[in-house]
Amino acid sequence: MKTWFTCKVKYMKEDEQGRTKSVSETYLADALSFTEAEAKIYEEIGQRVMGEFQVTGIAKSRVTDVFEYPDADTFFNCKVVYMAADADSGKEKKISNLMMVTASDVKQAYERIRESLNNMLVTFTIPEVKESPVLEIFHHTAEQKVPEGFKPIAEVQGSQEDEDEEDEEI
Repeated sequence: MKTWFTCKVKYMKEDEQGRTKSVSETYLADALSFTEAEAKIYEEIGQRVMGEFQVTGIAKSRVTDVFEYPDADTFFNCKVVYMAADADSGKEKKISNLMMVTASDVKQAYERIRESLNNMLVTFTIPEVKESPVLEIFHHTAEQKVPEGFKPIAEVQGSQEDEDEEDEEI
C-alpha cells in the first residue's frame, strides 16, 4: 500500500506586472518516510523553481488511491464510502476512503471515480467531491543506488558465468 504525504512549499514568484509575491503550493508525494518525501520535494521543486524555496510542512495524507487521466490537470478529492463486515464481530461497519482523481470539473471527477472503481465487489457511494489544492503528484521511484566499491549482483553473476565457461574450455 502506498503512503502519501502532503507537502507544502513556499517561495517567491514574479507575477505578470513584474512584482514578486510569496506563493505557497501543495504537492502530494508517494514515499516510504517523511525524510524520503522531503528529499523528493527538494529534488523535484529544485528543478522547477529558480531561487530559494522552503518546505513549510509535510504531513501524512489520508489519500488511499490516486487516479490520473492525461487530459486533465486539476485534482479532486473524492470521499468514497462502503460497508464491510468486521472479521471479529461479524457486524457491518462503514469505511470511508479519500481518493483523488484528475478531471476538468466536479461532474467529470465524479464520473471518473465511479468508472475507476466500477470493479469493486462492494456497493459504494461518493458523498463528496471537491477540488484539491494539490498541484502535482510525485510518485515513488524504486531507484537502486549501488554503494561505492560494490557491483550489482547481475554484473557479478554474469562475470562468474563467463569464468565458469572459460574453465570448462580448458
